[in-house]
Amino acid sequence: MSEPIDAQREAEISELMKGAVDLHVHSGPSLMPRIVDHIEVVAQAAEAGMATVLLKDHYYPTMPIAHLINKHFPSPVTTLGAVVLNNPLGGLNPSAVDYALKQGARIVWMATAHAQNHLDHDKKDADFKNKFPVNSKKTVAPVGCRLVDDKGAVLDEVKLILDLVAQADAAVSGGHHHIDELWPFYEEAKARGVKRMFLNHPTYVNDGSFENVAQLARMGVKIEHSICMFIPSTFYLFDHEHLKKVITAAGVDNTFFGSDLGQKNNPTPVEGFRQMINLLLDLGYDKADIRKMVATNAADFIGDAA
Repeated sequence: MSEPIDAQREAEISELMKGAVDLHVHSGPSLMPRIVDHIEVVAQAAEAGMATVLLKDHYYPTMPIAHLINKHFPSPVTTLGAVVLNNPLGGLNPSAVDYALKQGARIVWMATAHAQNHLDHDKKDADFKNKFPVNSKKTVAPVGCRLVDDKGAVLDEVKLILDLVAQADAAVSGGHHHIDELWPFYEEAKARGVKRMFLNHPTYVNDGSFENVAQLARMGVKIEHSICMFIPSTFYLFDHEHLKKVITAAGVDNTFFGSDLGQKNNPTPVEGFRQMINLLLDLGYDKADIRKMVATNAADFIGDAA
């Protein structure tokens, strides 16, 4: 059980929520059970004074939904859309990326639930399998995706995807692929002119170390940590010492937080952000650094659309 929060701390949290940016919201509808839908999560973010939320679903692009929310439910919150290259979109499919970017997608995720690395974890790691949400309906068996060939060279279709991302000045993430695939992937992204590179939860399914996080940051890859893995939730994995070490590894200026929340039986994304701000205050981070990690770093990263 967490300690009760006094009125002064509540006020500090509320102030730091103003302008917060969440680039990792798992609202519904989805094949995975969700606690909030897309419209609800944006309304909650607006009430909290947040600036931007980005809707992410593992199986369908969210740009049309973001467009409709911005048009028909106007608020101080900018809603952004994205595309995740799992099997329903044909996997690492340049055509899906091309169409998504031309409809306003701001982030392209390489495969997540259908990365071969993710599927391998699902087979060999019972704790991983139990923590990741299960689809509410049975689907056809997934085909695993990799970023590189057997010799470690980046696949041609991935190169084309990176060209499209660079042309659109969008952001790209290595998704749930293994850290060994990510080195050539991000080097290729840099070489092809991608300016907005990041990696989510690098010490989770990607199997990155603290030193790997530092190396990625030196390459120009921003690091997004999933709030759900540091606060009480079904995804809780990492203690306070891990949090401090992983922030130190990349540096405050290269770090930001996404809630990675929206699943049933978990806090909402807004609740998660409030709990993370409280935790960062407890750990002694000053308000200027907290604001960077929950607001300005992500806003600068995603660009003018935010």
